[in-house]
Amino acid sequence: MSDEPSKPPMLVLLESLSFYRNARVGAAVGALLAVLLYLVRTLELLGPVIDTREYPLFGPDVWFLLLAFVLAATSALSVAIALTIAAAVRGARETDAERPE
Repeated sequence: MSDEPSKPPMLVLLESLSFYRNARVGAAVGALLAVLLYLVRTLELLGPVIDTREYPLFGPDVWFLLLAFVLAATSALSVAIALTIAAAVRGARETDAERPE
């Protein structure tokens, strides 16, 4: 018997699904997408923006920066969830293939 304490079941599950790696990949994808779209908007890479709206408290750049943060967070979460589900399905298929009938 080893002297190491056993890991909690939830931690074992997260490690087996590569959740922490998936979260890092999701964060990178979300940040990249948000920065790219923010630069397209602020540098007007697709042409000038017709500005007919009023932006309370702050200018449009601050509001689009806040929207970029929300986009980064939701994209990161979506990618992490999709990768984790794919890992779970892969693991379930491997378990089914190993089980003798």
